[in-house]
Amino acid sequence: MKDNAFIKLTERCRPISLLYVEDDIATSEAMIPILKGFFETMKVATNGEEGLKLYRENASSIDLIITDLLMPKLGGIEMIQAIREENKEIAIVVISAHNDSTYFERTIELGVDGYVFKPLKLNQLSQTLSKVVDKISLYKDHIQSLNLLKQYQDITNKSSIISKTDLKGNITFVNEKFCQISGYRPHELIGKPHNIVRHPDMPSSAFKNLWETIKDKKETWQGVVKNRAKNGDSYYVKTTVQPILNSKGEIVEYISLRHDITEIMSDKKQLFDYLEANRLAVLILVQIEDYDTLEKFYDRESVEKIEDSFGRVLLYLMPNIWGFQKVYQLENGLYALAIDRRSCQASVEEIQKVIEALLVNVKEYSVKMESIEYDISVICSFTYGVFKIFEDAKIGIEKAIKEKQSIIYADGLSGVEHENALKNIETIHTIKTALDNNKVISYFQPIVNNLTLEVEKYESLVRIIDESGRLLSPYHFLDIAKKGRYYSKITKIVLENSFLALLRTDKEISINLSVFDIEQEEIRAYIFELLSQYEDSAHRVVFELLESETIKDFGLIQAFIHRVKTQNVKIAIDDFGTGYSNFERLLNYEPDILKIDGGLIKNLDQNRLNRNIVETIIMFAKKQHMKTVAEFVENETIFHIVQEMGIDYSQGYAFGKPEIF
Repeated sequence: MKDNAFIKLTERCRPISLLYVEDDIATSEAMIPILKGFFETMKVATNGEEGLKLYRENASSIDLIITDLLMPKLGGIEMIQAIREENKEIAIVVISAHNDSTYFERTIELGVDGYVFKPLKLNQLSQTLSKVVDKISLYKDHIQSLNLLKQYQDITNKSSIISKTDLKGNITFVNEKFCQISGYRPHELIGKPHNIVRHPDMPSSAFKNLWETIKDKKETWQGVVKNRAKNGDSYYVKTTVQPILNSKGEIVEYISLRHDITEIMSDKKQLFDYLEANRLAVLILVQIEDYDTLEKFYDRESVEKIEDSFGRVLLYLMPNIWGFQKVYQLENGLYALAIDRRSCQASVEEIQKVIEALLVNVKEYSVKMESIEYDISVICSFTYGVFKIFEDAKIGIEKAIKEKQSIIYADGLSGVEHENALKNIETIHTIKTALDNNKVISYFQPIVNNLTLEVEKYESLVRIIDESGRLLSPYHFLDIAKKGRYYSKITKIVLENSFLALLRTDKEISINLSVFDIEQEEIRAYIFELLSQYEDSAHRVVFELLESETIKDFGLIQAFIHRVKTQNVKIAIDDFGTGYSNFERLLNYEPDILKIDGGLIKNLDQNRLNRNIVETIIMFAKKQHMKTVAEFVENETIFHIVQEMGIDYSQGYAFGKPEIF
């Protein structure tokens, strides 16, 4: 049963007209039924160019745009920029798998109202839509208020926070809502300048722009303003300031209409506002460690309770010698504390010591509420740079997770990531060019029988030729391809080349398959198509699988293995002996062959521990009636050792380099 909040959200979404822009067919097919559950009126575009055209044809009726970023013909960023030039207020939500700082910063600059990341989670989509619907409702209310403003005599106090000022900017009128939100009484405000409620976080440049707009240009100014109430609390208002002109076009006074948007301003937005207003700031990010495990162990509601509870006490756990005022609760167990450098002139070492003390305090703290008791542990990154400090600190958290460190000083890390991103873009270009020009090719390395020294198998190995004619091994491009949209295309070419090779030899052809490959329905279908096409040679096909802890659906993998084995295909486990190596789970793969990792083989003549490990693998394989292959047999000495140990096959430069058939 859907809860009341979800039902209310769908009811609020029904009258909103949506434009959905997505080029990926699979994503679109999954998303459209979900979106139809929210929106009664929806238009769909398959690329940015079509999206822009549909928007311009229906600009007066479209309320919300949900769009991907990387699309053909016209990218999502370019489409958003074009639309923003025509309409600065329309609500836009980005749904994308590309969560790096470059796209994030650009979408922030363009005023995107929300983010939903692939793979889609209904809860995240609902939360984002809830905030965006608030914005759309707010905008429609604002338009109504603006019409009332143009009809000056009809202005009402019922819907807006209203004030009037004279030509010098002194307050001449405030309505009751102004007093309620600011905490001041009318007599405390009349005759005072508006900076009585100005928050120190607001940069003076914002107000300079305001006065240039309303006084010099005699135009309406709109923007979000952060104010401070009499008791010191912060609040955000969407503000419209209009100069009131007499019949001669002279300004006689100014009127301001505001809407309180504090509740719909996310902590992330508030943090970015603070960092924008305080370019010299100390930023500390605090991440709940093993957040993924927390999500798996508890339901979403409990996770949110744990996050909220920890967020409320974090400021008290921090040795607050510099006077941090607020904890910004971001997303996925991430929190931020920020303070300007005038208040915190500490050195890196001093900040590190305070964070170390925080970690000790957190370690002694447990979340206790109702039936939940959870011991929190955290990792931290901090920076006090000038440029891209949030991006630096966020990358610092990622580095801390990857390197299993508790604290990272993150100044300048975004620059390193930017360089890596440029290299990745260059590699993606190389891959795309190779695909477009049929430069993805297969080499084949012989595998010999250790008793007969005859070649009995070949392993299919992918290579690409770059624009300068260089031959690139998978080390230079395969990991990057997995992050882009080209990995499946490469896999299909490798499969096609490998099955064609069956026609040029009577030996077995061994083909590498990743768990990711098998999990793709498109790849599975293509494999079964090839096995049917090459039915007479299928018994000479070996699929080499790499052990993985990231399997999403082990039942699917088992079903695939069972089906191909019914067609006489053999299964090999690649790089066995390092990494996961769970023997019990290994047997569920039903392997015929174990390929012993080259890292164990290449120094068997010098490393006694490796030799003991290899002997254990051989004994295990023989008991399970599996054949063994030694990888990385580079010389005669190593070959004689693996031969004496009873390994069935050898592969390496001692017997042949990978070559084209």
